[in-house]
Amino acid sequence: MGEVAALRQLVGQVQELWDLYGANAHPLPRQRLPSLLQSPPVSFPLAVRWYLLDFEHGSIKDDYCGGRSGYNSELLKIMEANQSPPRKRPRRDRNREKAPCSNATEAMQQEIWRDFPEDLFETVIARLPVAAIFRFRTVCRKWSSLVGLDSFSHQYSGAPHGLPWFYTITHENATNNVAMYDPSLKKWHHPSAPLAPTKIVIPVASAGGLVCLLDLSHRNFYICNPLVQSFKEIPPRSVQGWSRVAVGMVLNGRSSNDGYKVMWLGNDGTCEVYDSTKNAWSCPGTLPPSIKLPLALNFRSQPVAVGSTLYFMCAEPDGVLSYDVSTGIWRQFAIPLPLHLTDHTLAEFQGRVMLVGMLCKNAATCICIWELQKMTLLWKEVDRMPNIWCLEFYGKHMKMTCLGNSGLLMLSLKAKRMNRLVTYNLLKREWQKVPDCMLPCSRKKQWIACGTAFDPCPSALA
Repeated sequence: MGEVAALRQLVGQVQELWDLYGANAHPLPRQRLPSLLQSPPVSFPLAVRWYLLDFEHGSIKDDYCGGRSGYNSELLKIMEANQSPPRKRPRRDRNREKAPCSNATEAMQQEIWRDFPEDLFETVIARLPVAAIFRFRTVCRKWSSLVGLDSFSHQYSGAPHGLPWFYTITHENATNNVAMYDPSLKKWHHPSAPLAPTKIVIPVASAGGLVCLLDLSHRNFYICNPLVQSFKEIPPRSVQGWSRVAVGMVLNGRSSNDGYKVMWLGNDGTCEVYDSTKNAWSCPGTLPPSIKLPLALNFRSQPVAVGSTLYFMCAEPDGVLSYDVSTGIWRQFAIPLPLHLTDHTLAEFQGRVMLVGMLCKNAATCICIWELQKMTLLWKEVDRMPNIWCLEFYGKHMKMTCLGNSGLLMLSLKAKRMNRLVTYNLLKREWQKVPDCMLPCSRKKQWIACGTAFDPCPSALA
């Protein structure tokens, strides 16, 4: 340890000599370094390094001009070679070295995208989720205009899409408060602009992304696309007087651009069909004698469409009444309902007619799903709500309303001081609870009065 102390003292003395004479001194060659230990005060070069031996830790420390210490051996070698220490370069400079032809590549990519076929743009965009399509439209005017083209509408109608949305009217419907539910994102949307006139209207049917609305007089009809604020009033039906009607809607082709038909049917057998291509109502004629009148239609059940055929729910006798809009053929099927069934409605899934209803026996309540068997014309149960959910309804007087009956069902289950919304996926056989519907910047829960399911289509025009 004495040698270390002596060496440190020597270093201190040399530092003092450097402070006194180092500014005007001439540098000494490296080979004269050993004589410095025995010479009187002399000048010292700037490049001289001092090495301190740390015997306690078995490492080497270097002292640059007696003032800075702590560099490692790698840095020591660099400094002895009179090289500056490495510094971190910007990432942009490093990327330029790795890709020297980046400018040429960017120019080439711009040329490629400039000549990219627009039909491929439409093919890709038509397969995006609805929310992504609307974000896509905000990029530029050219991309926004693609959605309004007939070619895009053709691409969109042929592309596979996800779950349908739900168009609903809340109880605060004095001004037609509309709420739309996206089951994919589990999110409610509230249009900023009204989609209907000042009259109170209710959604009764949908097809091809369009929703059919009917006012409370059951006389005036309206067609709208809730996504793009497209709205149209169609001519009122020719039958005078107030009478409750069941309304169905079908497409003439693959999309709404090919036209659509709206049909209403009353209990007395009167009916009319509206053709959008002619913008007029027509009477398909009287019902065949084999169909008993009055029909006793179940107005709580929305008609379902399978192709060009509409199915209506009837009672007394229980069964289903069908009408093919393209051929004008009527059919009636007497189908007994399951026991203890209340608040039932028709549904459709992949061309099959389904039935959803509420079974009530004693104090127990359960929601069940049935499928119509074509050979036996009987309802076969295929699924029911989980028992743990049904326990919540035990002992309560429940009322069920089906807000959407195509592929994905939305059921409104109401009782005293209780309102539940659930969805049922007919493909996955999956039950899910729907989040509460609330207005933006408000904690007030909105109660859903009525609604219907519709396929979101940004290119459909009323």
